Amino acid sequence: MLAAVLLLDLVLVVRRPRVPSTKEAAAWVGCYVALALVFAVALLAAGGTDRATEFLTGWLLEYSLSVDNLFVFLVVISRFAVAKEMQQRVLMVGILIAILLRGVFILAGVRIIESFTWVFYVFGAYLVYVAVKQALGGEDDSGSREGRIVRTLRTRVGLSPFVLVVVSLGGIDVLFALDSIPAIFSVTTDPFLVWACTIFALMGLRQLYFLLGELLDRLEYLDIGIAVILGFIGLKLVLQAMATNEVPWINGGRPIGWAPTIETWQSLLVIVASMTIAVGASLVRQRRG
Repeated sequence: MLAAVLLLDLVLVVRRPRVPSTKEAAAWVGCYVALALVFAVALLAAGGTDRATEFLTGWLLEYSLSVDNLFVFLVVISRFAVAKEMQQRVLMVGILIAILLRGVFILAGVRIIESFTWVFYVFGAYLVYVAVKQALGGEDDSGSREGRIVRTLRTRVGLSPFVLVVVSLGGIDVLFALDSIPAIFSVTTDPFLVWACTIFALMGLRQLYFLLGELLDRLEYLDIGIAVILGFIGLKLVLQAMATNEVPWINGGRPIGWAPTIETWQSLLVIVASMTIAVGASLVRQRRG
C-alpha cells in the first residue's frame, strides 16, 4: 500500500511539476495522515493496543522532528534559487534518498542496540545535549557542514545545480537522522515499527512544505517545543538504560531498580502537548504582533 501511494505521488510530480495549491497540498497531507491512522487501526486489530500505541507515538515523534527539517529545506531551496516548478522534483528526490538512508540507519541502529545495550546512555545524553542547545538558541552547524560539502562538489566535481540541491538535502537529512533515529528507539526497537513510523513521517513532508510555506517562519516557538520533546526522549532513553543496566562500573553492572518507567502513552501525551502548545503560542504571538 505504501509503495503504491508513493509511486502515485512520484508519477504526479513527474507529470505535473507545478507548485501544488494550498488545497491540493492539504488534501495530500490529509491523505497521508489518514493512511497512518488506518495503519494504526490495522495494528490494533492484528497486534493489540501496545503495538498500535507504539506506532502512533513513534509516528508523531518522527513527524514533529521532520518538521524541523522543513526550516533547513527552505534555506537550501532559497540559497540555490530553485525555480518553483522544480521544487516538487527536488523535494521528492531528496525525500526518496532520505527514506533509503534512514533504512540503513535503522538496520545499523537495531544491530548496535542488540549488541550493546549501553548505547541508550549515549543516545539519551546526545538528545539531551541537542535539546539544551536548541532551547538556548545555539546555532546548528548542519548548515555550515552542508555548505562545505556543496562547495567542494561544485568546485571540484562540477555537478549541476539540480544535483547539488539534491545532495545538499540528502546530506542535511543524514544530520537530522542522528537525532530522529535514536529518538524513535525510545519508543520501540522493532525494526518494522521503526521503519513504518519513519516512512509515514517522511511521505507527507513534501506536501507539508508547500502547505505551511511562509507560516514556518512565524512559528517562533516551534524550536522550543521540539527541544522539549528531544529532552524528554533523551531522559527516557537514559532511564531505560538504567533500568536494564549492564555497564560494569554503574551499580556493579546490575539494573537500577529505582529508575522509573515512562510508558509509551505518556510519551505520546508529551509529544502532542509540546507541539500543540508551541504552535498555539506562536500563532497567538503572531496575532499580537
